[in-house]
Amino acid sequence: MNYLAHCLLSCSEEDILIGNFMTDFLRKKEEPQYEGRILEGIGLHRKIDQYTDSHPASLALRAMLRPRHGKYASVVVDLIWDYFLSKDWANYSSESLNDFALRVYDILSSRKSELPSRLQERLDGMIRGDFLKAYATRKNMEKSLAWMDNRVNFKSAFSEAVHDLDENTEAMQVLFDDFFPDLLQMAEQQCSC
Repeated sequence: MNYLAHCLLSCSEEDILIGNFMTDFLRKKEEPQYEGRILEGIGLHRKIDQYTDSHPASLALRAMLRPRHGKYASVVVDLIWDYFLSKDWANYSSESLNDFALRVYDILSSRKSELPSRLQERLDGMIRGDFLKAYATRKNMEKSLAWMDNRVNFKSAFSEAVHDLDENTEAMQVLFDDFFPDLLQMAEQQCSC
């Protein structure tokens, strides 16, 4: 999953949110400096990723995306899932997406010094870019995917994911509706809060 889902699945617990959010930026040698609920959040992040990657709906979506995206289809799966989570946000949270994003940005900003150095350097720019809503609309998604194409050091077609979305929205929605409640249940079982 991408950032939005990881943040939502953090039990509204700040330490778990910090750990869950920062994991992709964390170097193995930095992990021993964290403990308690932050470490629990790091573990939760990894379980969410593992569960997502092996879920039948994710595997089906990956197969659907493979013709355009090849070995990077799994990356696009996470972005598509965040798009559908944004679109269906009211089904999963009583807090508006905008309010949720602002609250998470406040937490991350106030605890920036606890984050890995690579993330500290990028966080302000990510917040200015409203990264939690990067896939909330088609326009935001097009912009984010084009940015990704320009950032990577390999030939990519991330921006083409909007065509996959246009061509397969209904099938993708069915897959998301099958997948996300399962993920919520798994996260609730894993998280001690």
